Amino acid sequence: MPSALPDGEPVPESGALPDDALAGRDARPLGFYLHVPYCATRCGYCDFNTYTAAELRGSGGVLASRENYAATLADEIRLARKVLGDDPRPAATVFVGGGTPTLLPPEDLGAMLAAVREEFGLAADAEVTCEANPESVDPAYLERLRTAGFNRISFGMQSARPHVLSVLDRRHTPGRPEACVAEARAAGFAHVNLDLIYGTPGESDADWRASLDAALGAGPDHVSAYALIVEEGTQLARRIRRGEVPPTDDDQHADRYLIAEEALSAAGMRWYEVSNWATAGETSARCRHNELYWTGADWWGAGPGAHSHVGGVRWWNVKHPAAYAQALGEGRSPGAGREVLTAEDRRVERILLELRLAAGCPLTLLAPDGARAAERALADGLLEPGLYERGRAVLTLRGRLLADAVVRDLVD
Repeated sequence: MPSALPDGEPVPESGALPDDALAGRDARPLGFYLHVPYCATRCGYCDFNTYTAAELRGSGGVLASRENYAATLADEIRLARKVLGDDPRPAATVFVGGGTPTLLPPEDLGAMLAAVREEFGLAADAEVTCEANPESVDPAYLERLRTAGFNRISFGMQSARPHVLSVLDRRHTPGRPEACVAEARAAGFAHVNLDLIYGTPGESDADWRASLDAALGAGPDHVSAYALIVEEGTQLARRIRRGEVPPTDDDQHADRYLIAEEALSAAGMRWYEVSNWATAGETSARCRHNELYWTGADWWGAGPGAHSHVGGVRWWNVKHPAAYAQALGEGRSPGAGREVLTAEDRRVERILLELRLAAGCPLTLLAPDGARAAERALADGLLEPGLYERGRAVLTLRGRLLADAVVRDLVD
């Protein structure tokens, strides 16, 4: 949940959406993202909308407290019911992210999920995910979380090497994420993800291979691997600027991505989005909630700074937990701004997002300049020839390494 909010038009105090946004909704799945903005400490690379206890002290008091948070977020779910009216869709996915959601008691997270269930219902096969830091859970916590209704969990592993974790300001010890996978399985979680980061200053190829080996050895059915992006304003950016740690290197990122693809494929995982791999042959191992984002479905993001999208209308909430709680306490939408996407906006977004998927995007989405760029990308070995002939632009492995550049060319 990025900390910077875009500009936009005002959100009505009621949160009401244009009638057009609700047209055709029965054909689109509906998901919920529930943001928990609290962290024990701030990681040096993090640019998300999160707050430590020290950062909240004296800035909102009881309104910003963890103790009241589940009840406050449930108020926004009830607002969602009013805004969406007689929407018949049950929630297909619920994703609780942060921050560190597992700083809250499992029962609080369960109360947030219960609000979605009570107002909208959950699909029979609903995917219900919670993010967790490895040091913030134990077997008893995971059992309580599973009892609360969660069936998928995502652990922030990042690396298996102590010096890499240190640069990232991660607090868990090597080996703890792998133990968490076993504990989650024992608690009854059907699906477990491990998040990894590559390209951290000071990380070697051997370090990255060791992290992949450790992650795969733990037996998750999903792995996300992201290149480290150094965001301006973060502690890591300041450390690089002062020369305390070396800058990141795009060529190293490409090498690490190839290492990841080789290791994950050899372990029976297949990519389905540029940064995500799931157990081959089990589509249920994919993160269905993230697929809602990538395919332009509808989701309601509840919590400070959370973003939502329904029928071509995108909006975002106020950032600070106290301002968020105050708005809901006064019966107002916590929305800070919104934008109504044009047909052209939506076409461009489809290309931007769908081209990152293993299924690719239809060539019919491309404008003439984009179609010519696709022909060049095909000739350069960046798009799969067989799928191109069947009307789809799908990235090759080399194309994935240059995904951002390919996307920029195709959206013209």
